[in-house]
Amino acid sequence: MSTLQELDPDCYADGNPNAVDVVIVPRARDIGGFEVRRALPSTKRQMIGPFIFWDQMGPASMPVGEGINVRPHPHIGLATLTFLFDGEIHHRDSLGTTQPIRPGEVNLMTAGKGIVHSERMDDAVKAMGPHLFGIQSWIALPKASEEVAPAFEHRDQTALPTLEAEGKAVRIIAGSLWGATSPVTTFSEMIYADVALETGARLPIPAEHEERAIYVSEGTVVINGDRFECGQLLVLHPGDPVTVEAASRARIQVLGGEPMDGPRFIWWNFVHSSKDRIESAKADWKAGKFDIVPGDEEEFIPLPEK
Repeated sequence: MSTLQELDPDCYADGNPNAVDVVIVPRARDIGGFEVRRALPSTKRQMIGPFIFWDQMGPASMPVGEGINVRPHPHIGLATLTFLFDGEIHHRDSLGTTQPIRPGEVNLMTAGKGIVHSERMDDAVKAMGPHLFGIQSWIALPKASEEVAPAFEHRDQTALPTLEAEGKAVRIIAGSLWGATSPVTTFSEMIYADVALETGARLPIPAEHEERAIYVSEGTVVINGDRFECGQLLVLHPGDPVTVEAASRARIQVLGGEPMDGPRFIWWNFVHSSKDRIESAKADWKAGKFDIVPGDEEEFIPLPEK
């Protein structure tokens, strides 16, 4: 458990006055009839630590009877990590997993050498006029782990370390921060935390990892006198401790880690260090060589033509 001092900004002196190196404004994308805002990858930065995709889902309210409907599709060479603030999604995969995810919980799906999954809302959820708000991130696997056996891991909110200090509440989703460590499996050095801030609260971001970023999912924050609105990914300058101040009630995610062991190629849902491996995955999906999702066999997303 972290001490309160580790969350106290007086323990950190801000270094570089230009603490934010890059500001990334996400672009809107459609997934299964639902809009997401994608911050990574971008033309400004492919990865932050191992994080290679960063999607904000919602906040959105859907009509009664409608909801998320992402048909079965494949992945290789990555892990997906889903964390919700509001709503519920039902995950199914080719391992036979069937697992709803609710606010404060973690679904970690390791694709490795190949997995197929779907993400839908159950009829009972759709009947209530569903809401959805959350983050789905894709985590590139180091070369030594790109072809591991696929796996799935669910953690409920009681399993994740939570820290509180004046005006701030922190949940450690993955990795170690402020003296607390999440039980969620990691394949490389990484950090990921969800932080709620009351107006005026100040949070220090330590500089232990070379690559760090802050995603502002709600409210407005101030760093070294500069204001940043919600829906922005702020890439921090390496090596400098930074203090974030909430200009209003805010919610941020702190993410990053050590640099990945080389660039990654991305095509559709495939991420890998080898172009040839992506080509073989494309051929396998087109030929129907991936495993099916039990209980969700009737539909699938076809291989894009380009």
